[in-house]
Amino acid sequence: MKAAYRKALITGASAGLGEEYARQLAAAGVDLILVARRKDRLEDLARGLSQKYPVSVEIFPADLSRDHELSALAEKIRQTEDLDLLINNAGFGGKSKFYKDENGESEQMVRVHVLAPVILTRAALPAMIRRGRGAVINVSSVAAFSPFSGAMYSSTKAFLAMFSVNLQNELHGKGIKVQALCPGLTHTEFHQVAGMNKETIPGFLWMRADRVVRISLRALGRNKVIVIPGCRNRIISFLMRCPWTFSLVQWLSRRSWVRKMAAMK
Repeated sequence: MKAAYRKALITGASAGLGEEYARQLAAAGVDLILVARRKDRLEDLARGLSQKYPVSVEIFPADLSRDHELSALAEKIRQTEDLDLLINNAGFGGKSKFYKDENGESEQMVRVHVLAPVILTRAALPAMIRRGRGAVINVSSVAAFSPFSGAMYSSTKAFLAMFSVNLQNELHGKGIKVQALCPGLTHTEFHQVAGMNKETIPGFLWMRADRVVRISLRALGRNKVIVIPGCRNRIISFLMRCPWTFSLVQWLSRRSWVRKMAAMK
C-alpha cells in the first residue's frame, strides 16, 4: 500500500484491529503514535515495528475511560501539527445485561466508545482543516445495526456510525475524509475478553483482522463513509435493517438461544 498519510494516531493499538492498523500503516511508511492501556504491549509492538520498518513509533499509554488521561491525549493531538490520520479504535464488549450492570460498565463504555472519539476527533480536526487534508476512522461494528448485541454496545457503535456520516457531511469540501468501519466477527482477542464462546459460531462468519484493515484503508481512498467488510456482513446488515425482514429479526432477537449464540448473558 502506498502511504497516503504521514502520521497516524491509533487508540486501542496494543491488540486486535488496532495492532493490525499499526502493522499495515508502518509497512506503508506512516509514522505512528500508539495508544492503549497496556504499556508493556505498546513497547513490544513499537520496538518490533521500528526494527522492521523505517518509521517513527511513539507510544502514549492511556486509559480513555479516565477523564484526565483522555484530556492529556487530546492535548497531545492538538500539539501534533502533522497528524493527518486518527483511528478511534479503542473499545470493549460488555459482559452483562444493562439492567444487571452494577459496576459502571455501561458508563465506561459510553466514555470509551462515544466520549473519547468525540473529544479526540475535535482535537485533531483544526490542524487537518488548516492543511486541507486528513482522515478519521471510527471503528464501529455491524452491531450498530443489530438488536442482538446488547443495549449499550449496539447503541454506542450506532453512535459512531451516525457520527461519522454526519461529520463527513459537515466537513464537505474541506479535504477531510471520515469513515465508520463496521466489521463483523473478526479473529482477535476481543471476544475472549468479552467472555464470548467462539465455538458456537460457524467458521465461515469470521474474518481475519488483516483483511478487515486492508479493506478499511482501501475504502478510505475511495471516500466511503460506512464500510462493512465482507459480503456476508453486508448481507447480514441489510437483512437486519430491511423492512421485509425487520419483524423476523426482532422476533429472533428475543429468543434466548439466539442471544446465547450472540454472547448475550
